[in-house]
Amino acid sequence: MEEIKVYMNKTIITALLLILTLGAKGEQKTDCQINAEVSETVELMGILSRTAGFQEYCHDLAGEYTKDTEAWFAPHKTHPTIAYYQDLRANCGISYEKVTNMAIHLEINKGKVKFVGDKAELTNGWQNADIDEFVKRLNQFYTDTRFHEFFEQHQAFYAEALRMYQVNVMPTFHPEWYTRFYYGTEPTEQFRVILSFTHGKNNNGAWRQLPGKPREVYAVCGYWIDPAKGRPRYEPQLLFHEICHAFVNPLLDDTANLAMIEDAGRKLFQFSQVAMTRQAYNNWQTVINESLVRAAVIINLLDNGFNQKQVGAILTSETLYNEFRWMPELVTALRHYAANRDKYKTFNDYYPEISKCLTDYINAETERMMKAIRLADRKSVV
Repeated sequence: MEEIKVYMNKTIITALLLILTLGAKGEQKTDCQINAEVSETVELMGILSRTAGFQEYCHDLAGEYTKDTEAWFAPHKTHPTIAYYQDLRANCGISYEKVTNMAIHLEINKGKVKFVGDKAELTNGWQNADIDEFVKRLNQFYTDTRFHEFFEQHQAFYAEALRMYQVNVMPTFHPEWYTRFYYGTEPTEQFRVILSFTHGKNNNGAWRQLPGKPREVYAVCGYWIDPAKGRPRYEPQLLFHEICHAFVNPLLDDTANLAMIEDAGRKLFQFSQVAMTRQAYNNWQTVINESLVRAAVIINLLDNGFNQKQVGAILTSETLYNEFRWMPELVTALRHYAANRDKYKTFNDYYPEISKCLTDYINAETERMMKAIRLADRKSVV
């Protein structure tokens, strides 16, 4: 059985590399004028979540910074805001990207935390919370823990990490690619790249629309030290992934798209529920969005001159190890979209073809499994 498994994996990998080879574009050189940032509100929400015991913020991967965080904030685990926030998690499901979603809708001015933007932009979970009460209690935590003092003491650490990220990742980021790929237009969004020191290996995409300003698209990327090398590990595709969410996720707000792809989404989730749940993807909508984002990242890498072997390794990982088994079909479909922009002006125009691609995959897989069952049944009769 092990030999069969190895053979199948090699066959799949060969097929994936063939998909990448067909029609790959050359490098598109564009100077990125965007600087990575550190955000006090992102750190505040991350450290609040860590102090409250949210397991996704307790990975302890930031070296001395983690030790400093624990030493400073552990004495505040009984702070009244912590119990309130734990109740929000239990009753409203505040976790993972919902923490980031709140963080980018906060600003700090003259020692006060305030909510900015439209509360309707907050993700599910926050919709059931009293935002004014939460911000009031967050201010209490911010003041009582002397959070700003902690933040200021680590400016040199933040600056060095940002410098390394700027050198190693930002030259590979091409902001114009996203609006051209999804909308067929030049960029109108303002892109913000935030390095978070409490996210660990977690990364989140978020966006907000302030009155009279361009839509801001955020990638909040985790910071973690590779234990084998003893230095931070930066993976550009994670930045690309999170930016794509701002363009992919809103498409499911369209009721026509939702109805069109729901059946395929539910079946994909059913096919891979154990693997998806392990990655904290707990519903079919998330599986659809994650699938489209991951496939788009592959196109982005190919369009912007990444080595095909490197891209092949990422596609193989998505298909075999993260168990998005339909990724080869979806990547092929998105390559067709990219090659036919005269017919499909926007990604939304192509959504029916995406639905068809996933439906065809489900039907083929179902037939393959039924064929095996029929064959096994005939053999048992013999």
